[in-house]
Amino acid sequence: MSNKDLNKLLLNIGAIIKKHRKERGLSQLNMGLDIDMSANQIGRIERGESNPTVVTLHRIANYFGFDIKEFFNTQ
Repeated sequence: MSNKDLNKLLLNIGAIIKKHRKERGLSQLNMGLDIDMSANQIGRIERGESNPTVVTLHRIANYFGFDIKEFFNTQ
């Protein structure tokens, strides 16, 4: 995977997380408290600045009630 493709994937993952968080009216802080992550880490993931682990993505997907595969569906 090229760096460009990886950056696009990370931005897409971040956008999905932000969309679900905003739909529920949550701040990064409130979400972080719920899933035991810092607001700063959530912000970095949402901006595509961090490469979250599979465990982190699984935790976030479970929190929002969707399958981890949603992060990788590029339509």
